[in-house]
Amino acid sequence: MTRRSRRFRTALTVLVAWSALTGAALVGAVPAGAASKTRAITPGVRYSTLDIRTARGVMHAHLLTVDLRDPRVGVDLLHPRAVAARATVSRLADAQGALAGVNGDFFNVAETQHPGVEATGAAVGPAVANGRALKSAVPRGQRFGPALPPGAGTEEVLGVGTDRRARLDRLHLTGSVTTEAGRLPLGGLNQYALRQGSIGAYTSAWGSASRVRPTCGTDSHRGAPCSRDTFEVTVRGGRVVARAARPGRGPIPRGTTVLVGREAGAHRLRTLVRGRQVQVQHRLVAGSSGVPYRFAVGGFPLLRHGTALSGLDAATTAVRTAAGVADGGHRLLLLALDGSDARHGGLTLFELASVLRTLGATDGFNLDGGTSTTLVTRLPGAHRVTVRNHPSGGAERPVADGIGVFSRR
Repeated sequence: MTRRSRRFRTALTVLVAWSALTGAALVGAVPAGAASKTRAITPGVRYSTLDIRTARGVMHAHLLTVDLRDPRVGVDLLHPRAVAARATVSRLADAQGALAGVNGDFFNVAETQHPGVEATGAAVGPAVANGRALKSAVPRGQRFGPALPPGAGTEEVLGVGTDRRARLDRLHLTGSVTTEAGRLPLGGLNQYALRQGSIGAYTSAWGSASRVRPTCGTDSHRGAPCSRDTFEVTVRGGRVVARAARPGRGPIPRGTTVLVGREAGAHRLRTLVRGRQVQVQHRLVAGSSGVPYRFAVGGFPLLRHGTALSGLDAATTAVRTAAGVADGGHRLLLLALDGSDARHGGLTLFELASVLRTLGATDGFNLDGGTSTTLVTRLPGAHRVTVRNHPSGGAERPVADGIGVFSRR
């Protein structure tokens, strides 16, 4: 932690107790008369530091509080301009002009189970940036990250809608490939893993990474061998312009869509000859709110309506990043633990939900943690952001995406 961030450490202490019978439970909150020291990053955005006391020791944490009612503040996805790419949170924030931010979703890491296959770096869940759908979710069996709580899936998102309210939701892909002979279902959008037997669409947002990885594994086993039954079709100007038996790599020009099929999907794509008219449509559909999203990032829920989800892990500790939704979606909390305290083990998911609730969140969302956990801010007058926590790996880890906080003044 920097000397400057120590200066602004808040007196807020969250007391968390752990027992084998009840898991983590709050036994205290803000001490009476405690003076909470925070610093305004910009109107509507505050940065704080706090201590979280557990039976294993004290964990230091960093907190961004964003007032979405303030029209001078915005939240959007930090991303490296390609789905299949990674960059550090500080580089993403500086490149997009963010005032603050944290890391985002879990992502496709080193492919030790598929020798010779390139790890794409792409995120697990859906992603929406500036109102544009970048990608949809991989099958549950293909995800990276800790075990999901019961009932959760890979389509879970934290998002901010066009109504400027944050909420937890699910984003489901709906799409089709329409030809003269009929309509084929679309099973993926810029994903590092496709469902067995499906067809996925890859656009300029994907980047230049190989499209072989999406045909590897199965819906239930990430490490299963890559499919030998694949096919790829390139569509431009509403017509098929290229065909290939094996998925390719390299940049995809704007206005071009590459369709990748595996098994039954590959069989369907083989019927599309050069010159055939093809129309590809896709969109992400909200599961509950019905409100279009300006921003959305993947992860999984911890807290709903003030109650921790049943089945949350109350034993495994880690350095973690999380988001909380408060005040009916008008306030967004972004929390990152300090990696310098990794010797204390961090927090369990159950403890993390309890901390978010104590901070005022009614809904909580878990993001990628461990060496990915990073929180940055840019103070008034500075030209670059500063990393406020100690990343547990000793340096920032390149990540797939993040949550950026922006000034609209």
